Amino acid sequence: MVADAALEAMLTGALAQVSACASLSALDELRVHWLGRKGLFTEQLKALGSLSAAEKPAAGARINAAKSALQSALDERRAVLERDAVNTELESGRIDVTLPGRGEARGGLHPLTRLRLRIEQLFANAGFEISTGPEVEDEFHNFEALNIPANHPARAMHDTFYLNDTHSEPSGLLLRTHTSPVQIRAMRGRQPPFALIAPGRVYRCDSDVSHSPMFHQVEGLLVDTDVSFANLKFVLHDFMEALFEAKLSIRLRPSYFPFTEPSAEVDISCVLCGGAGCRVCKQTGWLEVAGCGMVHPNVFRACNIDAERYTGFAFGFGIERLAMLRYGVPDLRLFFENDLRFLAQFARGF
Repeated sequence: MVADAALEAMLTGALAQVSACASLSALDELRVHWLGRKGLFTEQLKALGSLSAAEKPAAGARINAAKSALQSALDERRAVLERDAVNTELESGRIDVTLPGRGEARGGLHPLTRLRLRIEQLFANAGFEISTGPEVEDEFHNFEALNIPANHPARAMHDTFYLNDTHSEPSGLLLRTHTSPVQIRAMRGRQPPFALIAPGRVYRCDSDVSHSPMFHQVEGLLVDTDVSFANLKFVLHDFMEALFEAKLSIRLRPSYFPFTEPSAEVDISCVLCGGAGCRVCKQTGWLEVAGCGMVHPNVFRACNIDAERYTGFAFGFGIERLAMLRYGVPDLRLFFENDLRFLAQFARGF
């Protein structure tokens, strides 16, 4: 452990060396020599262990003050040397300051965002409003108001992400498994007539070439007097043809959803083979793209809407599914790998 005078002499010598340093590499060597893990000032700090408890604080403070003074001198000298290096480059003519800047490459919208905006545009043109809601939901809005009580087997189909509170117990909150809660909130906050779509992220415990734990849905709802299944089929047929920009056939197959009755799966003629049969449609000529149905009276009752006076239809589909068909993408996971070679293909247009 050096005395105060010796510490002052060390600092004076180090500062003189820094002031005389003529290159960035030499300056870095000085930094390592004095302040590195095995530097002279670092060794002084290690030697504090030989002092008494009463002496350590004051001695440590003096050494740290010296280190701080040297570090400041190193930083100032580095700034001077870096500025001089730039000036030398400019004076040598190796940097042409008249050249235009390289700038940054233009970014582009993600293909799923592009398709979502296109879907919103098409439905807005048809008179539907765009509605959004929270992604963290409660069980009432996500299940019970949709005619899915606690003991309903359909809950097992959703593979839900439940949230825990600070005591690791279920909090009654979850990541929404569909955007239907947005429809529930809309119906409980107003009276018909209204038409809306609810696009957004949803979450389920599922992951493979055609499923992702996070994916995007668009669900639609129209409620008014005298709404029929024919109205539903027309809206879906018109939308699918506009989205794929082609003449398509559509069929509705009987199905089951707890929040609609009757319910149906929506198939369209294969957009790749025109219905002739191919690998994508498994030689059937049809592609399943959505689910739909007439709003169940129990859903209306949960939302305080007169089920005797009003009828309505609802539908839902995954944006990724439609994007895979529209863009010819075989694996859903490609949309989320952020490979610019893949994403750059969609930089223009919808």
